[in-house]
Amino acid sequence: MMQVIATAGHVDHGKSTLIRALTGIEPDRLAEEKRRGLTIDLGFAWTVLPSGQEVSFVDVPGHERFLGNMLAGIGPAPIVCFVVAADEGWQAQSSDHRDAVAALGIDQGLLVITRADLAPDRVPEVIAQARTELAGTGLAAAPALAVSAVTGEGMDALRVQLDELVAAARRPDPGQRVRLWVDRAFTVSGAGTVITGTLAAGTLCREDRLELIGTHGGAEPGGEGTEVQVRGLQSRGGGLAELGPVSRAAVNLRGVDAEQVGRGDALITPGAWHLSTQVDVRRTTGEDLAGAPGELIAHLGTAQVTARVRPFGEEHARLTLERPLPLAVGDALVLRGSGSHAVRSGVRVLDVDPPALARRGDGRRRQAVLEAMPAGGDLAGEVARRGAVSEQVLRRYGLAVPEELPDGVERRGEQLVDARALADWREMLTALVAEAVQADPLSAGLPRKAAADALALPAPELLDAVVAAAGLTLEAGRVKDPAAVAGLGAAESGVTQLERRLAETPFRAPEAEDLAALRLGARELAAAAAQGRLLRLPDEVVLLPAAPALAMRELARLEQPFTTSEARQALGTTRRVAIPLLEHLDGRGWTRRVDAGHREIVR
Repeated sequence: MMQVIATAGHVDHGKSTLIRALTGIEPDRLAEEKRRGLTIDLGFAWTVLPSGQEVSFVDVPGHERFLGNMLAGIGPAPIVCFVVAADEGWQAQSSDHRDAVAALGIDQGLLVITRADLAPDRVPEVIAQARTELAGTGLAAAPALAVSAVTGEGMDALRVQLDELVAAARRPDPGQRVRLWVDRAFTVSGAGTVITGTLAAGTLCREDRLELIGTHGGAEPGGEGTEVQVRGLQSRGGGLAELGPVSRAAVNLRGVDAEQVGRGDALITPGAWHLSTQVDVRRTTGEDLAGAPGELIAHLGTAQVTARVRPFGEEHARLTLERPLPLAVGDALVLRGSGSHAVRSGVRVLDVDPPALARRGDGRRRQAVLEAMPAGGDLAGEVARRGAVSEQVLRRYGLAVPEELPDGVERRGEQLVDARALADWREMLTALVAEAVQADPLSAGLPRKAAADALALPAPELLDAVVAAAGLTLEAGRVKDPAAVAGLGAAESGVTQLERRLAETPFRAPEAEDLAALRLGARELAAAAAQGRLLRLPDEVVLLPAAPALAMRELARLEQPFTTSEARQALGTTRRVAIPLLEHLDGRGWTRRVDAGHREIVR
């Protein structure tokens, strides 16, 4: 595994000099940076530590005017090297960078006191001061050491400490979905578009098909970005077939021009992320949200977008983003004022697809829900709000779906269903089926589409689960109640009379005038057949369901094979009845034709 470390600290405290001494690479890329001796944009370098472990560095600007660039560099990085100069101690932008580290929840890193050769006596004091300032952040207990990039003092110890830090760092899952925040995009002659970024999780492979999301790649809420394909991969200057986390990645893309890609765009696994324009968040650091201005700048990864703020008390708010971003529950966002160079607040995402707030009092109710919501999101709450939701959708939101589900949640195929919603749907469907039968006793059941429309189920496939939970059956596209007492309403009398007549003469099917006298039309006969009370054969031949078995008894007494005429005489019926009945027996496989004029019983 490789690793990526970002710098942080006040301007001119020696961050770039430190990276240059560690790697031998100049992180300042721009001519203006070299002319002014001031880091303006992100710089990149890499080296091999004493253990053989490879590590990349992202060098960030320390000046307050470039806080946005600093956040783009530190945002995707899992480890921070926090730099404070021994001769100057803690300064204004040290606090800004500390606030950014705290807002992002970074808890892996080092405290490095640079320029120790200029003020060796101040090192203990500066370390103590920095620890006091970092109290309450994830770096409060970070290892601290003093170095001089000019004399080399402490540099070997720093390399050893970096080795230990990287060895102990959390190891992201290479099988996770990819979200690579773009920090640079450019064209390479003969290769085309290349983007760079920090791959924090997942694996990239040559020929992978991905989506590009952002200002340049574009995407509508819930829609798709630009489809691209990985043409080639590089890390630390070498070509690779695949690249896992955590790595600095240079990705050669097909399907997009460099002008269509920019910092803040994201390269993601297709279909694996929810694209959000609204998120509900909880404050983790900084100023409370109740007094937030109507608009703030939200930073995530390398992206920075304008966000309209609707506070829910001091600790929670809804952010409406100016463009869709691939967000997940648990993501850390940094908020700052549009005209400010300082971090205002840090927040964590609780819900990437929050409900609309349209009615009076919805804001207060939503505040109460958010106050009770666990930090990692509320799977049971998400399911309850929707009635049912697929596991795939929940994973897109960034919610973990355990094998053992929380109380009140049931797994029905790919859907997770709220038990209370299922009970409500079950009661509604039972009542709908009963109403349908009462309104029309000849009905073959409630049509499937009518049932699904009436219940307004979140997913059509849930109807099967509701039918089963209600103890109903689904046959031929209709929902029925097998426990209901069968009845045919006004047709009951005619069917009963016909049943009695056929019980006495089972093969003497009624003629059309007989059926008309009994007031049994096609619809009534179909309903009786659906209930298993009559057997309908072609040409409106109507018998009892037991007629085929009774016929087989008589036909078995005949010399085999037998003719249609012989069968007709044995059954005591007419040719109108005998032919469709014999064809019915053929269809069941009980009899078969021997030739054009003979049949025999299948033994």
